[in-house]
Amino acid sequence: MDNQELIQRVTEKAAKWLTPAYDAQTQQEVRRMLDNPDKTELIESFYKDLEFGTGGLRGIMGAGSNRMNIYTVGAATQGLSNYLNKCFKDLKQISVVVGHDCRNNSRRFAEISADIFSANGIKVYLFEDMRPTPEMSFAIRHLGCQSGIILTASHNPKEYNGYKAYWDDGAQVLAPHDAAIIDEVNRIASASDIRFTGNPSLIESIGAAVDDAYLAQVKGISLDAPAIARHKEMKIVYTPIHGTGMMLIPRALKMWGFENVSTVPEQMVKDGNFPTVVSPNPENAEALSMALALAKQIDAELVMASDPDADRVGIACKDEKGEWVLINGNQTCLMYLYYILTQYKLLGKIKGNEFCVKTIVTTELIKKIADKNHIEMLDCYTGFKWIAREIRIREGQKQYIGGGEESYGFLAEDFVRDKDAVSACCLIAEIAAWAKENGKTLFELLLDIYVEYGFSREFTINVVKPGKSGAEEIKQMMTGYRNRPPQEIGGSPVVLIKDYQALTQTTVADGQTIPLEMPDTSNVLQYFTQEGTKVSVRPSGTEPKIKFYIEVKGEMKSRADYDALNAAAEKKIEAVRASLGI
Repeated sequence: MDNQELIQRVTEKAAKWLTPAYDAQTQQEVRRMLDNPDKTELIESFYKDLEFGTGGLRGIMGAGSNRMNIYTVGAATQGLSNYLNKCFKDLKQISVVVGHDCRNNSRRFAEISADIFSANGIKVYLFEDMRPTPEMSFAIRHLGCQSGIILTASHNPKEYNGYKAYWDDGAQVLAPHDAAIIDEVNRIASASDIRFTGNPSLIESIGAAVDDAYLAQVKGISLDAPAIARHKEMKIVYTPIHGTGMMLIPRALKMWGFENVSTVPEQMVKDGNFPTVVSPNPENAEALSMALALAKQIDAELVMASDPDADRVGIACKDEKGEWVLINGNQTCLMYLYYILTQYKLLGKIKGNEFCVKTIVTTELIKKIADKNHIEMLDCYTGFKWIAREIRIREGQKQYIGGGEESYGFLAEDFVRDKDAVSACCLIAEIAAWAKENGKTLFELLLDIYVEYGFSREFTINVVKPGKSGAEEIKQMMTGYRNRPPQEIGGSPVVLIKDYQALTQTTVADGQTIPLEMPDTSNVLQYFTQEGTKVSVRPSGTEPKIKFYIEVKGEMKSRADYDALNAAAEKKIEAVRASLGI
């Protein structure tokens, strides 16, 4: 399709948004795009429909079929309502939870969604104000609901919003419901198919009572209350980066016994424009800069930052030189599981039926820790819905004790079925207190784990390719890697290739291929080299980028080896980048 054909197609599509089914503000915005001689914005807004995928919706806010607005959100909610009414037709009253974060339009989208659910005869528990995503997951199970949604774009820039759908187990929707819901959403042909006029008698506001129940459960995760009691004055700095964490995390830390928690005042302000950061992503050092400045001022020992919907947490602590360093998602996941397993053994809680979970792109060191402690370690796809699936499969038979992913998400409990920054903040604070109890800093604890299990350095590279042309470029990159796999990476021969789209594992030396046992296919490639380097390549499911996860290994005999190993790893990662052409 040439550019003129594309312009004609999007023009015809946009003209349908100038009908009475769409409000005056939307029509005005569409007309502005149509009248603009530069058709770039029109094309980006209408060249496709914003897809309701297996993770829901996520996109830039604005008018158009490829944007987050009341009509794309409305179509998603109407489709989900139709499916719920089919699935649970014999139930006297179907119910859902609706939550939202701090983003611009999140409350509006939540209220409109509540209206649509209620217009379809579905009981709605609508949070009175923004709340963390994990609390919404908890509320589904706590209130006995069949589904739930949350309006959030997680850590994306301020221009974005999103819509995540959950099932009755409190986890994001998986097969077969995901595809069936997508089919229902795709059947919504126009705005006139959406029931926007709500039934107020079916909408109930919730808040404090659910907060109390959730926080009581979170408190039950604590494994060493005496250590906290002895180090309750440990100085902690926390920031919600303008998001939902401010509603519960300071309170949760106090309930756990931490009495010296300072928050960043400027970032304890609810604001969907995130005025104090470039991006509200706790993976980025810049997002923690104000918290670190406060930590230096008061001589704190731990810094924590949650993302806008409080499902992920980034942390920082002092290294052996007393300088503040960021701890990445792989490292926090290592420490969480190391601590949980250590405490379970000390407390005599190991019964032989425990299991933990990590995603395929997360550090392999976690498996070494699990293996040494005779705990089953499961690998799953990226995304906590897959970790939740493993919990659900084993529910009532085996004991889940923790799971995490490299992208700063961890879940220590099974009463929530998504990553949880509320419990994760409390738990990492407890780990810091426990380390202090044992004469270590948090950083020294991490180094000791490396000494015991081997050094690992992970690095994620995000290659951003926005828009229609970017999507095509990402597709071509994956095709190239799949059809012409690298023979060496960073100077080491590739010995094993895993293709999760083909569900095959190939040994390079003899070309032998065996099946990969996974619940579904996924567009992910993995390469393993002779010296232990692991590279995973996957397009993001929620953002216009392709992600490269690199893990390099080393042997660490003492804490003193860390700097040298880190420097060698940096060089190795540059060599890997050169091999992959990124």
